[in-house]
Amino acid sequence: MSENGPTTAAIYARVSTSDQDVSRQLDEAREHLERLGVKDVEEYPEIVSGAADTDTREVYNQLLDDVESGEFDIVIVHEISRLSRLGPTEIHEFIQHCLEHDTGVEALDVGLKIHVDDGELQQTIYSMVARLMGDLAQIEHQQKLQRIRSGVRAAQSAGKWTGRPPAGFVVEDGYLHVDPSEFLHVREALTRVDRGESFATVAGDTGIAESTLRSLHQDRRDLYLGGEAEDDRVDEALTDVRPLQDARAEDPNLEELRERVERLEEATDINNR
Repeated sequence: MSENGPTTAAIYARVSTSDQDVSRQLDEAREHLERLGVKDVEEYPEIVSGAADTDTREVYNQLLDDVESGEFDIVIVHEISRLSRLGPTEIHEFIQHCLEHDTGVEALDVGLKIHVDDGELQQTIYSMVARLMGDLAQIEHQQKLQRIRSGVRAAQSAGKWTGRPPAGFVVEDGYLHVDPSEFLHVREALTRVDRGESFATVAGDTGIAESTLRSLHQDRRDLYLGGEAEDDRVDEALTDVRPLQDARAEDPNLEELRERVERLEEATDINNR
């Protein structure tokens, strides 16, 4: 580190799932380092659950190794929780590891700055504060999850659909409805499978992925072929296409079903023009 401050820095950013994005964490950390005049920056973005064992955290472990090699003056994390969720003592161990190798740590969300030139007592106090902040962040995260779960349960109890709808269904104003054309299209495909045609053949003819067909036939055969649903919200949605002939019979009228699908597809094409 120069007399004017850090010259080399690492940014550690983490999200828990692949549908989340680390770009916000990285952008704000870059802006902070730019204000400090630090241009030599390495980034360590990671997608891994906070509950994962540290042995599985390749990016995090690489950061520890690089810190040990003396490559950085400072490590920036956007949120202290990115470290605290690694385990109950991990945040303290991470800070100590950095300080032992002449590397400071900053957490932008709580404005915490622990630098190598701080006194020993000051470093100890800051480390304790960091751990406390991390624990609070973890509690807040759990409370947020609980609020989400409560909201989902409340919506479901009100008859609303949460999450991705089954194939052949759509969600409108929070409630599940059948997309008749798509539902009958899936129903026809599963009927053909049920009558002995191969999944690969039916998938090729209908454009429905073979893996999807297998999953639907295994888990929701009675829904599409018999119009039977254990979930009241699904059962209510099926009123849009009832009465349904039971396609689980030995000789279902497949031609009639195909004609219904074709008529619906033609009507859909006309309405979409």
